[in-house]
Amino acid sequence: MKNVKFSKIFKLVRWKEVVAVIILLLAFVFFRSERHELATIGPELQNSKLEWIIIGVLLTFVYVLLQGLMYVTSFRATQLNVSISDATSLFLKRNFLSIFLPAGGVSSLAYLPRNIRTKGYKSSKIHQASAIYGFVGLLTVMIVGIPLIAYAVLINKNFNDSWVGIIVLAAILLGTYLLFISFRKKNSFYKFLDKKFPKFISSIDEIFSNEIDKRYFWITVLVSIVIEFCGVFHLLIAMYAFGVPASFSAAAISYVVSILLMIVSPFLRGLGAVEFSLTYILANFGYKHADSLGITLLYRFFEFWIPLLLGIVAYLWSGRKLFARILPVVMIFLLGIINILSVITPALTDRLHILKNYLPWELIHISKMITLISGVLLLVTSANLFRGYKRAWYFAVTLTIFSIVFNLLKALDYEEALFASFTLGLLWYSRKEYSFTTKIVSLQRGFSWFLGIFTIILVFNYFSFYFISKSHFGIDFTKEEALYYTLHTFLLFTDSGLTPLTGFARDFQNLNYILGVISWLVLILSFYRTHSRVEKDQKENHITVQHLVEQYGTSSLDYFKLTKEKQFYFSEEINGFVSFRTANGFAVVLEEPVCAEQQKTDLIKEFDQYCKKNSLKTCYYRVSESGIPYFNPLKKQKLFIGQDAILDAENFSLTGKDKKTIRNGINAVEKSGYTTTILQAPQNNDIIDHIQSVSDEWLREFDKKEIVFAEGMFDREVVRNQDLITIFDADGTCVAFLNIIPHCAPDECSYDMIRKTENAPNGSVDVLIVKLVEYAKSKNLKYVNMGMTPMAGIEQPNNTAEEIMKFVYQRVGSFKHYQTLRNFKEKYANIWENKYLVYSNDFELLQIPTTLSKVMKPQKNEE
Repeated sequence: MKNVKFSKIFKLVRWKEVVAVIILLLAFVFFRSERHELATIGPELQNSKLEWIIIGVLLTFVYVLLQGLMYVTSFRATQLNVSISDATSLFLKRNFLSIFLPAGGVSSLAYLPRNIRTKGYKSSKIHQASAIYGFVGLLTVMIVGIPLIAYAVLINKNFNDSWVGIIVLAAILLGTYLLFISFRKKNSFYKFLDKKFPKFISSIDEIFSNEIDKRYFWITVLVSIVIEFCGVFHLLIAMYAFGVPASFSAAAISYVVSILLMIVSPFLRGLGAVEFSLTYILANFGYKHADSLGITLLYRFFEFWIPLLLGIVAYLWSGRKLFARILPVVMIFLLGIINILSVITPALTDRLHILKNYLPWELIHISKMITLISGVLLLVTSANLFRGYKRAWYFAVTLTIFSIVFNLLKALDYEEALFASFTLGLLWYSRKEYSFTTKIVSLQRGFSWFLGIFTIILVFNYFSFYFISKSHFGIDFTKEEALYYTLHTFLLFTDSGLTPLTGFARDFQNLNYILGVISWLVLILSFYRTHSRVEKDQKENHITVQHLVEQYGTSSLDYFKLTKEKQFYFSEEINGFVSFRTANGFAVVLEEPVCAEQQKTDLIKEFDQYCKKNSLKTCYYRVSESGIPYFNPLKKQKLFIGQDAILDAENFSLTGKDKKTIRNGINAVEKSGYTTTILQAPQNNDIIDHIQSVSDEWLREFDKKEIVFAEGMFDREVVRNQDLITIFDADGTCVAFLNIIPHCAPDECSYDMIRKTENAPNGSVDVLIVKLVEYAKSKNLKYVNMGMTPMAGIEQPNNTAEEIMKFVYQRVGSFKHYQTLRNFKEKYANIWENKYLVYSNDFELLQIPTTLSKVMKPQKNEE
């Protein structure tokens, strides 16, 4: 009984977590116990030989490139081509992840960056290449380690125990090799695994079915051996850097032990344990404790910390376009704050004294005022720079140059000037990211506002100064003095020479400063008027777009391209149109243009140019898998957002076990006295009143809201001209309905609203869907499109956004209703069509969610 209890407890122990905690404790003990020695390393590093440290850093870059080359040859062994740059990036990213993942050396091999995922390689071959890389890495540790330890044991008898690590490694390699043979020959062990884990075996089979190019396999081994010696040389370089006698045997055995610890470490790649062990080993070779510690930390700097930092850079570099847009905005905002703070805080006396010897006081004061104004305007500019406007970029560059010059002139503030110079460099680097311009008419309209307000304030100030009583400022203003002080105040000069003698004078002076600030703000805002005029004469265009949909329409969403909240763009050369809605500086297009298939790419390109001229960015919502090729020549990006559920009406049947719940629901509804009817358009007012009552209750009781754009809202006149499927109870009250939309894809029908009352019987929605199938068959239509299920169907995420969506869909409770919707549609649908959001760059993903939310809300006049 005791043995049984003990075995249960033994099984419950999470050994990976236990080992990880032990290693972390070792790291804490090591760095805590060595704090005094660590404090002495700083001075020793200052006295170390810089040339050897530089050589060590350069060897680290060689080491990283060799790791990339090893990935290249591993992929070549499976007949896949990967460039050295992509392979190096893959190593750096996997190495970074391996530090933080449990059993990181192995688990990180599952990670693939987007640039390799999008090459279209078979996943089995990619996994096989990664397996070759991992296996060869272990193999060469043994190939290099056994001779090195043998040599070290002959030199120093204290390291006989190192054979234990090599034997463990050999056992791991032997087990891996036997497992490989088992899968290739499909022997009894393979059959046992196939019986116990059939899903696992089916995926592994695909990997082992691929042949390996032996030539590239052995080249991979050769490259890996060179990598192992890079580690040994790093330890030797660390010894030379500290000026201690270099021992090849000490470096060799220390390296092998560090690699073994990193292999068996479940977390943080042996951080702490490696340092602890290497310090001990080097001390046994006769090195002083402080020297051993210094060599160890410098070695880890070469082999651990630099690759870690390069991994961070690799991740940042892959998102450089995003940073190229965000970072300048942040820097401009910070520069604005810095300019304001530098003016309102006292200047350094010694610097100000130097300036006074060379510059007139008036110029210094003007510089302060311009710096202050630049700071305020930079804050406003940062918001418009975020939206990608070219004129905001020009204005930001101008203000940044002002900040450089006038920060130096006002108080020799070279720190602020250097910050501004760095910001200017970022603006220049990101200049191509800003392309949205405003028409000259818009600028003229905005500038006219400034001139109007400026004239009003100028006239007001002039006459106020001219007629104000002498008692308030002690001056009887002449016409020239009134104009002088008006301009002086407007330019925000604080030392105008006026001394307020009364409360009214102080209030009047403050009012003038406020009006001056308002004038300058109006000036800057006039440059950011972005109202673009888009044709919205829907009545005139509706007949045209309806004709084009009937001629070229191929989508279940074509009907919603005609709804009244849409705007239309008509090409001058192509017979087609784009249906879109604007919000937050975006033109959100529903799906693809409606035109001939061979002209869709040209129409997309033409519409993008039109939007750019009107300071609008574009995104395309719910693009189908078949529509993605139209966007590929424009180098746009895509994001998976869900799947359309399509029911095969021709082959649909209620027979079979999987349809039992549907049959039971339908039977229960019919037995309760409910009747289901298909009503052909047009509908009379009585029917419209009934279904409106259902719709109102559905919105109220189920806490729903009307949405538009890719769906319809309840509109009496629209629904009047649509076929309906209704469910009435025995008393003649409608409890549920479904409206069938026109202008659908060929051989396909679809519905828009499917709504019911709170007291509608269970199974009423099933009854409506089954009746819709009957309707489709009566019209000789093959399919029923049940609409999109958001976020569902992501099998292999292609980017970080899709990985987040998959996690949210599966794990976050507030999104469970999408899973419920998916489960309902899976009862009927047997075809799933991917839907995407198409956009220009990753930066736009920060703005698109709120934009989509806005375009899907009905306008007040639509409700």
